Amino acid sequence: QVQLVESGGGLVQAGGSLRLSCAASGSFFRIYDMGWYRQAPGKQRELVAVINSDGSSNYADSVKGRFTIARDNAKNTVSLQMNSLKPEDTAVYYCNADLDLIQFIRRNYWGQGTQVAVSS
Repeated sequence: QVQLVESGGGLVQAGGSLRLSCAASGSFFRIYDMGWYRQAPGKQRELVAVINSDGSSNYADSVKGRFTIARDNAKNTVSLQMNSLKPEDTAVYYCNADLDLIQFIRRNYWGQGTQVAVSS
C-alpha cells in the first residue's frame, strides 16, 4: 500500500512563506515524477510544480520565481517552498507521485491534501 503524506499547510499573511512536505511510504519499485497540485474552491485542480528523478522541474507560470520544488530521492520526499504568497495561492495543495509498484507496473498516487490559506 503506497501512501503520500503531506504536511506544512496553514494560514499566512500575504507576502509570507510556507513550506510543504510530502513523504511517500509503502512498497514500490521506483518513483518517476513527484509534484504538487492545488485546487481552489470552485476551480479545477491545477499543476503547481513537478520534478523528475533527475531533478528537472517545471512550474506553473503563476508561481515561477516564488515557489521552489525540491526532492530527496533517498528519502522519497518532495517539498515545496512557497515565498511571497498571495491570496490567490489559497487552495488545498495535493502531493502527487508517478511510480512503478513493481517493474513495469506504473501507477499514480495522490496525497490527502493540505490547506494553504493566504490572507490579504
